[in-house]
Amino acid sequence: MPLTILAQITANPGQEALVRSELEKLIPITRAEAGCINYDLHVDNENPAFFVFYENWESRELWQTHMGAPHLAAYMAATDGKVASFELNELTPIG
Repeated sequence: MPLTILAQITANPGQEALVRSELEKLIPITRAEAGCINYDLHVDNENPAFFVFYENWESRELWQTHMGAPHLAAYMAATDGKVASFELNELTPIG
């Protein structure tokens, strides 16, 4: 069953450029992963510290493989202490 992910990331003040750069690094690597249908990064038009990943995966299992990937660990290390909040929702398409 397909899985949609909505990941919301808010950078700490003064860390917007660093967090954005680190998030952008994830895009080409993740798009090449097995099961990735789309992996799209957005930034809020009024708040440059607020980012959203809109993702679709062929299955939850393939998304979980992504979550354990080395590039995600590298992102977490690079942004440690620089992210104010992170919220992740797993969504099921209904229409």
